[in-house]
Amino acid sequence: MQQGLVAFDVGARTHAFAATVGGREETGEVSNTPEAIARFLARLQARCGRLRVVMESTGIYYLDLAVQVVEAGAEVMVLNPKAAHHFAKAMSQRSKTDALDARMLLTYLQRMDFVPWQPPARQMLELRQLGRHLCRLAEQKVRLKNQLHALGSTRTSPQVVIEDVQEDLATLERRIDRLSAEALTRVRADAAIAERFDALDSITGVGTTSALALLAELLVLPRDMNSRACVCHAGLDVRIHRSGTSVDLAPRLSKHGNKYLRRALYMPAMAAIVHDPHAKAFRDRLVARGKKKMQALAAVMRKLLTAAWALIRNPAPYDGAKLFATLQA
Repeated sequence: MQQGLVAFDVGARTHAFAATVGGREETGEVSNTPEAIARFLARLQARCGRLRVVMESTGIYYLDLAVQVVEAGAEVMVLNPKAAHHFAKAMSQRSKTDALDARMLLTYLQRMDFVPWQPPARQMLELRQLGRHLCRLAEQKVRLKNQLHALGSTRTSPQVVIEDVQEDLATLERRIDRLSAEALTRVRADAAIAERFDALDSITGVGTTSALALLAELLVLPRDMNSRACVCHAGLDVRIHRSGTSVDLAPRLSKHGNKYLRRALYMPAMAAIVHDPHAKAFRDRLVARGKKKMQALAAVMRKLLTAAWALIRNPAPYDGAKLFATLQA
């Protein structure tokens, strides 16, 4: 049988698709429910037997779809959205709709090399969802603390309002403690995961909360990914914009990547600069070279991510002297 090709433009309620099956082209939409997706895949497989599927790693909905497609016996390629964006520009795609994006992804699947995607283990996927939920709760906690500070800064704030925000904050802290305990229980239940957690927790500046957040995101990445690709995955790679002699913008982070990793590294980098003499010396040398403080902080974040990824692949105690090499003057 001829191999079928399917491209999904992932959405919250429906997925737009473009496919070539048995020499025929199809376009349309399929509901974002396991039952509808299963029926759709079974119909295509009945006609062609083998399927290759492509989608972008955007939002939170692509992962469930990719896992279901693999479990159905099809091959999956998951694209970095940045690569798909540049491919669309190269194809001179001027408009943007779900249907056009699905057609563009199908063209990518037809023309470019196929790189198969391997789904992570179920416990790792669940741990990532737990870690991301804790990250969202931590952001809510910061907002509530800021509200409480603002209310306490003015005499016109009724005490009942202040007490209500304090009650919300206390409830949120109890939820965070309960979910953190659940995450730690899951980590300790698997010896291999626990070993990697302890290695991350040994990094100077990384505490239990940050180690959980880093572990949840890094465990689902393929082990053959190198450190440079991991930095790009987090959006901590530097974007340079130069053209001729008139355009020379200051380099800045691309931020085309995993925002949860960047959030998980920010406070550990700040703490490492204070408590790790190697990180502090690295940051001070960059500032002495003319780098801005935020640029130097981003460089420390990249270094910590490199260390964290190395410890995920080969767990060992952290050594800052190996990570922060001496810079040439």
